[in-house]
Amino acid sequence: MPHRDIPQSRHRSVRYVLLAVGWLSVVLGVIGIFVPVLPTTPFLLLAAACFVRSSRRFYQWLVNHQHLGPWIRDYLEGNGIPLKGKVYAIGLMWLSIGLSCYLVPLPWARAFMLTSAVLVSVYILKQKTLPVR
Repeated sequence: MPHRDIPQSRHRSVRYVLLAVGWLSVVLGVIGIFVPVLPTTPFLLLAAACFVRSSRRFYQWLVNHQHLGPWIRDYLEGNGIPLKGKVYAIGLMWLSIGLSCYLVPLPWARAFMLTSAVLVSVYILKQKTLPVR
């Protein structure tokens, strides 16, 4: 994994915040395995990003984990995103953006949300689709 080039935070308080966000992300990612409305991969990637800057030990544990590690390794190694993950990510994102646009009457906020959704969708669609194993 390309973690050697990323420096750990020098500030203890920042490391603690990153650890807390990392562990919260791991918990949400694990819940996402069982709850179809909650995505798994984005939370695990966030956890890996937090851990690589706060605790090499937890980063290694996560990327080498038997069940959680493949999601992170496949993305970091450029192997792609599973089709199911792409469908969930794009579908749930547009569902939540649609609901948000319905609830938020401000035109500039709607434009921002829709622009963000389009850009994220394009990014996800441009990623390789991981073949079914």
